[in-house]
Amino acid sequence: MKLSQFSYPLTAELIAKYPAKYRDESRLLVLNKRDGSIEHKNFKDILEYCNEKDSFIFNDTKVFPARLYGNKEKTGAEIEIFLLRELNSEQRLWDVLVDPARKIRIGNKLYFGDNDNLVAEVIDNTTSRGRTLRFLFDGSYEEFKSTLFKLGEMPLPKWIRAKVENVDNERYQTIYAKNEGAVAAPAAGLHFSRELLKRLEIKGVNKAFVTLHMGLGHFRTVDVEDLSKHKMDSEPVIITEETADLINATKEEGNRVFAVGITVLRALESSVTTQSKIKAFNGWTNKFIFPPYTFSVPDALVTNFHLPQSTMLMSVAAFGGYDNVMNAYDVAIKEGYKFGTYGDAMLII
Repeated sequence: MKLSQFSYPLTAELIAKYPAKYRDESRLLVLNKRDGSIEHKNFKDILEYCNEKDSFIFNDTKVFPARLYGNKEKTGAEIEIFLLRELNSEQRLWDVLVDPARKIRIGNKLYFGDNDNLVAEVIDNTTSRGRTLRFLFDGSYEEFKSTLFKLGEMPLPKWIRAKVENVDNERYQTIYAKNEGAVAAPAAGLHFSRELLKRLEIKGVNKAFVTLHMGLGHFRTVDVEDLSKHKMDSEPVIITEETADLINATKEEGNRVFAVGITVLRALESSVTTQSKIKAFNGWTNKFIFPPYTFSVPDALVTNFHLPQSTMLMSVAAFGGYDNVMNAYDVAIKEGYKFGTYGDAMLII
């Protein structure tokens, strides 16, 4: 398929700038992938579409405060740093993006905090925007990490709006976030409240977790028309034996597996045997799912409405069928659904 096939007209007013008042009260568009039929529901109504012994699989990654603002030595120019991943904890090395990149050279020092209480030195240029920083810090690793994260802020997509700390520190995180390492929240999971999870449990629905730490590569612009030539950045994935066993048992008993989000979809499809079984996994994936694609594990998908030409939209279209999904997006636009990280949800069954 071609990149241009995933364009659609999206106006700025349809991109959600704030989360819904309550997590589980977003709107929910339900798409039946067999016949393309559509229903309009409230997110809480997802209970109607699952049965006892079905399994919901969540991504328990936790977003860390990855965006920092500092100043360049001598000139004092303001520099934005986006922490991508820690490379070496002993040497305090981090892989980062720098903006504006043109002002930063190897050997430059950057100062963070009101009292310049954190200093970093640029030691490598890895890409046009990327750099490797060595943070110069005398205290323990725990003190360093605490200082670094205290100075950082939650890395909301800039198209959402100006930050609102008391909202974002809580709402740009799933309620079950546990394993720190993501620079973006798994948006589909943001709709689940404690009350809704309890109601799923009472209904007899199983839940399990995988961990996939989303990097910025998840949102990187696709710049090739031929999708088979697009390369995803690698992201770390953990699937435990316990989760693998639950998923396999669910399938063997004829029940359904609900993948909550594209990250879960990718994680599961990255660790499938030739017999369509899930196996425990601790490694990296750069799997890019786009149509046509035959899924081995998930039977249903919970997802948000994604931006035009995004890899997430392509993965949704692979699961629900290209024509079905693009038609559902047309309907969602006409019905005023909200798009993006804080937007409404879609259930594909």
